[in-house]
Amino acid sequence: MDLQSIKNRFGIIGNSPELNYALQVAVQVANTDLTVLIIGDSGVGKEAFSSIIHTLSSRKHNPFIAVNCGAIPEGTIDSELFGHEKGSFTGAVDARKGYFETVNGGTIFLDEIGELPLGTQARLLRVLEAGEYIRVGSSKVQKTDVRVVAATNKDLLQLVQQNKFREDLYYRLSTVPIRVPSLASRKDDIVLLFRKFASDFAHKYKTASVQLDDEAKTLLISYPWPGNVRELKNIAEQVSVLSENKTIGAKELSRYLQPYSNNRLPMVISPQDQHEFQNERELLYKLFFDMKKDVNELKRMFLEVLQNPSLATEHAELIDNIRQIKTSPETLQPVVQPVHFPITQPVVANHTPVIHENEFQEHEEVEEVLNIIEKEKELILKALIKHKGKRRDAALDLGISERTLYRKLKEYDIEDL
Repeated sequence: MDLQSIKNRFGIIGNSPELNYALQVAVQVANTDLTVLIIGDSGVGKEAFSSIIHTLSSRKHNPFIAVNCGAIPEGTIDSELFGHEKGSFTGAVDARKGYFETVNGGTIFLDEIGELPLGTQARLLRVLEAGEYIRVGSSKVQKTDVRVVAATNKDLLQLVQQNKFREDLYYRLSTVPIRVPSLASRKDDIVLLFRKFASDFAHKYKTASVQLDDEAKTLLISYPWPGNVRELKNIAEQVSVLSENKTIGAKELSRYLQPYSNNRLPMVISPQDQHEFQNERELLYKLFFDMKKDVNELKRMFLEVLQNPSLATEHAELIDNIRQIKTSPETLQPVVQPVHFPITQPVVANHTPVIHENEFQEHEEVEEVLNIIEKEKELILKALIKHKGKRRDAALDLGISERTLYRKLKEYDIEDL
C-alpha cells in the first residue's frame, strides 16, 4: 500500500519529507510485533500513528486501547493496567481485570509514557520482556500477549539522567522509534490542513467553507503553532463558527491567534551586551562604594565642625560640591534622598558656641542626632524668611529640591511664611 493511500485512509494531510518518512516507518513496522516508541510534541497526532500500526498489523481484528498515563492517578495506575484482587486495597470490593488482560492479543497504546511512576515502569518492563504480570494484591503470575506502542512528548533520555525513567525500559521501548514532526517544521502543510479542517467544519455546521486571502495565509504560515495540529484544528473551528465573512484577512485571523510569536522566544544576550551589563554593574557598585565613602567623610567633617566651628567655612565648598555631584536629581534622587548637614551656616562673630570636650564626649551619641534635626529645621526657617516664603528660592538656597523642602515642611510641621 503506497503512502497516499495510507494518508487517504487515515486522514493524514501533508507532504513534508519528515512526515512521509514517519509514515513509511510506521507502515513497515506495523506487521511485526516490535515495540514502537512514537516521539513528538503534544498535538502532532501521535495517536493516529498508533492506529495506523494496529490497523495494518495482524492484530487488527483484536482489541485496541489507548491509555493516557498522565491522566491516571499514581495510586490507581497499577490497578488500571494490571488489574487487582478483591480487598487488595481500600475500595477494591471486587476483583478487576486490567488493560493487559482485557486487550490480550491486541494492541495497547500508552500515551505520555514518561509520566509512569518508577514502580509501574518495573512492572511494564516485565511485561515487555517476558509477557508476564501480576495483579495488585495477588501472587499469581499471569501471561499476556499484547503489543505495546508508547508515545511521549518528553526527552526520555533526559528523564533517565534525572533518575525519573528506567534506562532499561527506555531501550526496551525504543526498539523502533518514530519521530513525528511538529507543525512548525511542516510549513507547506499548514494551509492544506486549515483548508481540510475548514471544509469539515463547514459540512458539520452546514455553512459555507471559509477561505483565506494571501496575507492571512502568510500569517498562518509564520505563526509558531506551539499546540501543533490540535491548535490549528481549534483555530479552524473558531473561524468557521465565529467569522461573519467567509473570506478571512490577516487582521481578522490575528484575533484568533495567541500572541506566541515573540514572547515565547528566549532572550539571547550577545557577548558584547553581556560585557556592557557587567560594566554597568561595576559602575553601580563603584558608585555605591563612593557614596558610602562620602557619607563617612561628611560625618567626620561634621564632627570636626562641632569641635572646631572655625572649620565650617573651610569645609563648606567641598561638601556642597559632593552633594551636587552625588545626589543630583538626574542621577540618584530616585534611589536615595540627599542628606543635608547644617554645616554651611556662616559662623557669626561673638556667637560661636563653645563646646567643652568632656561635655561633647558625654552626650555625643544622643546630642548629635538632635542637633542635626534642630539645625536643619532652623536653616529651613531662615531660608523661608530670607526669601519671603518662596519655596522654590528657599530650596535652591538650601541645595535641595522643592519636593524635598515640601516634605521637610510637613515633617517638621512648619507653616508657610
